[in-house]
Amino acid sequence: MWTPWIPVYYTPYSICPEDGMKDWREDKAQMLARLKRIEGQVRGVAAMIEKEDECERVVQQFTAVRKAMDRAFFDLMSCVTRRELADLGIKDRRAEERLEKVTSLLARYG
Repeated sequence: MWTPWIPVYYTPYSICPEDGMKDWREDKAQMLARLKRIEGQVRGVAAMIEKEDECERVVQQFTAVRKAMDRAFFDLMSCVTRRELADLGIKDRRAEERLEKVTSLLARYG
């Protein structure tokens, strides 16, 4: 089974802000943990296909993987946006809270 390899030195979370709005190391650890869970889900889907599991169950698991990837993507985009706000000198806690709300809505309905 092919597994994509992403070099450690190219971690998108290295762009997260280091300005105190949110600790990027915590973001990075959370993202890596999330990706490992997603990797496990993908391996589970592959195993289901190998054992010729019921299609509806496989589709359900594909949907779960896709949703998990979407959430990871939106969290990363939130991180990028926080960095952009920090670069503009915007360090308002309300802006951070609104950004988290938008990220949550996108992850839920996007």
